[in-house]
Amino acid sequence: MAELIKLFEENPNPKQVEKVANVLRKGGLVIYPTDTVYGLGCDITNTKALERIARIKGIKLAKANWSFVCADLSNLSDFVRQIDSATFKILKRALPGPYTFILPGSNNLPKDFKKRKTVGIRVPDNEIARALVLELGNPIVSTSIYDEDDILEYTTDPELIFEKWQNLVDVVVDGGYGGNIASTIIDLSTGIPEVVREGKGSIDIF
Repeated sequence: MAELIKLFEENPNPKQVEKVANVLRKGGLVIYPTDTVYGLGCDITNTKALERIARIKGIKLAKANWSFVCADLSNLSDFVRQIDSATFKILKRALPGPYTFILPGSNNLPKDFKKRKTVGIRVPDNEIARALVLELGNPIVSTSIYDEDDILEYTTDPELIFEKWQNLVDVVVDGGYGGNIASTIIDLSTGIPEVVREGKGSIDIF
């Protein structure tokens, strides 16, 4: 059964952050807050953990389109082919923020993502999410947690999330109420911004 760990976004407790990062390090699954909806994530380099998420989502790992949550743009070159200055300017302007950017994948991607032509990159404007990534030392592969409720697509209450997911994951981070609008997805893989999904992030900056 999962553990519910409370973290405050203004000042995430380093010991608790380390505890959650250790769970990720050991191949655990964690539900955590972002600047949009709550996400389900694991260490990008852990195949067994990735396979667990794929099973939960009912898809094959090879077909999964999950985003990589990074703490900032500093390790972008590990996963993304060289991008032009115009693209980098867009990323700098929008991040951290409620956007997912689709970018051309590099040859350095972890083995489970080697065949990807593109990757989705997120740098959420949420201290908890970024602190977890920094402490882990790797990006977190992330997917939104949906709700079967027809009216509310995303569960926003961490205690309800815990109730529903406690037997499927290892930790649920209670970072307060989450949002119920997903990130805006922008495809930058061709160098020309193309809106794939309009979500929380304004498209006016493009």
